[in-house]
Amino acid sequence: MTVQKKSAGRKRLCRLLVVLSCTAMLLTPAFGASFTDVSAKAWYAEAVSEVTNAGLMAGTGNGKFSPNTPVTRGMAVTALWHLAGAPSAEGTSFTDVPNGMWYTTAVAWAAQKGIASGNGKGKFSPTAAVTREQLAAFLYQYARVQGLDTAKGKLNAYTDGKTVSKWAVDGMEHAVGAGLISGSAGKLRPQASTTRAELAVVLERLMTPAVG
Repeated sequence: MTVQKKSAGRKRLCRLLVVLSCTAMLLTPAFGASFTDVSAKAWYAEAVSEVTNAGLMAGTGNGKFSPNTPVTRGMAVTALWHLAGAPSAEGTSFTDVPNGMWYTTAVAWAAQKGIASGNGKGKFSPTAAVTREQLAAFLYQYARVQGLDTAKGKLNAYTDGKTVSKWAVDGMEHAVGAGLISGSAGKLRPQASTTRAELAVVLERLMTPAVG
């Protein structure tokens, strides 16, 4: 083969690679593009893409993710259960957690591992909204169970740091110190409900080696 023919062949190959590269860019969806209510520019778009691709969370139907909808206690422990590899677990004694529900095994696992507990009256309240401090407590116990390092963030850096319930202080300090939960406008809002967008971001951070 002559030098001229080799040169022409390389040029054709380069043009083909450029075309294939541009085609791949067009076919690759932007973060959040699979959900009609998740803008690609949203602060949680990348997290939603990551956690749904990983099977930790799913949409809510009709092509929506419902990012602003509160997370239930059942959803929270189920997400952590999936993150842990969906281990097997026996049924629970909670009167409001029947067998065969999508969260039954996850609740059983969380209760057996001490990640989440009931209300002391035989109920788990799986459909109740999980507060930010409750989620922080789950995350702290999850780290303990998984043998991960726990952190010690400073709650006094937030104007409402002292409003964190005593039972949730260790959890919130860990969540803040590990960068799993951050404040907004200088506040932690510990008693506020956790949204699905916030949970997606927390889970994405847990999936990052630097965090978890």
